[in-house]
Amino acid sequence: MFDFLAEQDASICGGSHLKRREFLQVGVLGAAGLSLPQLLAAKEAGAVRPGHEDRACIMIFNLGAPSHVDLWDMKPEAAAEYRGPFKPIRTKSPDIDISEILPLHAKVADKFSLVRSVHHGGAAVHDAGWQIMQTGRRFAGGVQTPHVGAVASHLLGRKSDLPPFVVLPELMGRGGGNLPNGQAGGFLGKAHDPFALNADPSKKNFKVPDLLPPDQIGAARLERRRSMREIVDGAVKNFEASEDARLLNDSFHSAFRMMTSEQARSAFDLTKEKQSVRERYGINRFGQCCLLARRLIENGVRVVTLNSFLTVFDQLSWDIHGSKPFISVQQMKDQVAPMYDQGYSALIEDLHQRGMLDNTLVTTLAEFGRTPKVNPAGGRDHWPQCFTCSFAGGGVKGGRVVGKSDPVGGFPAERPVDPGDVVATIFHSLGLDPKAMLPGPAGRPFPLVDFGNEPIKELF
Repeated sequence: MFDFLAEQDASICGGSHLKRREFLQVGVLGAAGLSLPQLLAAKEAGAVRPGHEDRACIMIFNLGAPSHVDLWDMKPEAAAEYRGPFKPIRTKSPDIDISEILPLHAKVADKFSLVRSVHHGGAAVHDAGWQIMQTGRRFAGGVQTPHVGAVASHLLGRKSDLPPFVVLPELMGRGGGNLPNGQAGGFLGKAHDPFALNADPSKKNFKVPDLLPPDQIGAARLERRRSMREIVDGAVKNFEASEDARLLNDSFHSAFRMMTSEQARSAFDLTKEKQSVRERYGINRFGQCCLLARRLIENGVRVVTLNSFLTVFDQLSWDIHGSKPFISVQQMKDQVAPMYDQGYSALIEDLHQRGMLDNTLVTTLAEFGRTPKVNPAGGRDHWPQCFTCSFAGGGVKGGRVVGKSDPVGGFPAERPVDPGDVVATIFHSLGLDPKAMLPGPAGRPFPLVDFGNEPIKELF
C-alpha cells in the first residue's frame, strides 16, 4: 500500500525535490489502472475467458486461523480431547454438517461449498501462511509473489472510478515471522498494491482517510493539484518519455478521478444503507466491512480482501491457544463466532438477493488450521497439515464438500488441496487462465500459479 502521509522528500528526476506529503497529497490514492487497454491486451493474450469481465471476488481472510475441527470439519466420533466441546448441526445442504456455534451459516449452506483437505508445507507461522495462501507460493529467494487482487489489477485494470483492488479495514499487522504478508503487488510493482481503507466503518464518524470531496478542498486547491503534474513533467527534458513518467501520469489521473468522483464517495458511504441492513450485518468492524465489501463490488472493484482481524498480538482473533493473551476454544464460541456468523451469512444472503452472487466469488481463507488435539490450556495450536476453506458464488456450486480429512482432522484423507490449487480456483472464477504468464522478476515469464496447480474442478 502507498504510504501517503510520510514526510520524507520525493526525488524527481535527479535533483528536484518535493516534500512527499506535498507530492502525494495531490491524491495518489490507489493503484493506477488502465482499464480497457489492460483488459483488451489480456483478452488478446488469452489470459481472460470471454464472458467473465464482470466477475469479482471477496476474499475473507480469517487472520489467526480458525479451528476447522470446531467449526467446519467436526469429528463427533473422535475422543473428547479431539472432538472438542461443540456438536454438529444439520444445514440447508444435505451434505454439510457444521458447528452449532454457526447457526446462521447453516441457513445459507446451500450457497457455499467446503474444501476440507487444504494443507501446505510452509512454516507454522502466521505470516508465512498469509503469504502462501494469498499468492499460492511460499516467500523464497526474496521474491514477493503478487496477491490475487494485484494480478487482477494488472491483467484487468479498473472498471470504475474506484481502484481494482481494495483491502478492508487495513493491511495485516505483524505475524511473528517478520515475513511479507502477501497483500501487495509484489514483483508486479507498487502500481498494483491495494488501496487500504485504514478506518473502522463501524464507527459513527467513519470516513475514508485522504478521500476528500471537492467541496471540502475547494476549486483553487484542486486546480493547484492538477497543475502539479506540469511541474513534475518539466523537471528533466526526457522525463516525459520514461516509464516512471507514464506511471506517474497514470497515478495523477487515477487519483484525481477518484477524488472528484461521486461514485467513489458514494460507494464508501454506509449511511446510504438502511439501518436494518447495517444491523443485519452487525454493527461491528467485521460486519460493516462485509457490507462495505458488497458496496465496493457493486461499484466496480474487482477484488476486495477483508481481514477479519488485524494481528494476532494483543488483539482478539482466531488464534485460540487458550492461555493469555490468547483465547480458548470456549471463548471463541462467545466472542468470535457470533460476530463472524452474522457478518458472513448476511453477505451471502445480500449478494444472492441482489442477483450478485453468481458473478461474485466469496472465499474464506486462513493461514492454517488448528491442532486436532485440544491443548492443556483449553485451546488449539498452529496446524498447516490440514484445514478447511470455503467458496460461494462466482460460478461455484453450493452445498458441496470437496476432500476429506482423517478421523481426527489431522491430515487429508481424500483429494488433498494445496494453496496453488486454491489460488487457481479464484483465478478461474475471475475468468483468468491460471497458466497465463506475468512479467516476472528480471523480465522472465512467470505463470499465475505453479505448473501442476489447477482449479478445484469439483466446485464448478
